Amino acid sequence: MVDKELMPIGAAAKKAGVSRQSLQYYLMVGLLEPAEVTPTGRRLFDEKNVERIRLINRLNRSGYPLRAIRELFMQGRTGLKD
Repeated sequence: MVDKELMPIGAAAKKAGVSRQSLQYYLMVGLLEPAEVTPTGRRLFDEKNVERIRLINRLNRSGYPLRAIRELFMQGRTGLKD
């Protein structure tokens, strides 16, 4: 089995094209969960997380409020598989 490449919050934000603060906010409001949390509490992200961050950003820029995006995710209507 191939290990998935994990990256810290700053690298994930940069790769997804959002600010670190935006990514932290997405985490805080429940739009996103890290792929892994280390024993020391460091949040790590994988490519699947990066794609989800990009989707959140695109939806938000097109006019969807974050609350509506969260509802879409909760309803499973994003086309992303968890």
